[in-house]
Amino acid sequence: MTLNKIHHIAIICSDYNKSKEFYVEDLGLEPIQEEFREERNSHKLDLALNGEYIIELFSFPNPPARTTRPEATGLRHLAFEVDDLEKSIVHMAKKGIKAEPIRVDGITKKQFTFIFDPDDLPIELYQK
Repeated sequence: MTLNKIHHIAIICSDYNKSKEFYVEDLGLEPIQEEFREERNSHKLDLALNGEYIIELFSFPNPPARTTRPEATGLRHLAFEVDDLEKSIVHMAKKGIKAEPIRVDGITKKQFTFIFDPDDLPIELYQK
């Protein structure tokens, strides 16, 4: 077996409209397809970055809260490369989204920070 690339990541949100606004309006991901699955009482939104399908955003009735602190087993965070970390932080701050202090990767010496989606999922912004 040969893995080619990550195809997509699925995220379950507690407030579909709030999360849709965050991923589309705040982060700038592109909606590809949106549907309401009545039998599951669930929304599904496929999102792309630069034309490439990367995220499925789901809503389900009453999902359990995400365990963030202390950190739990499983997916820790999503990471997006950005051209200008400081501009990205300013852009997000204008939308009311605070970033953690900038850190430096010990291996690459690149700067990075974290913001959080409406359900407290860490989103890493990593300097190109």
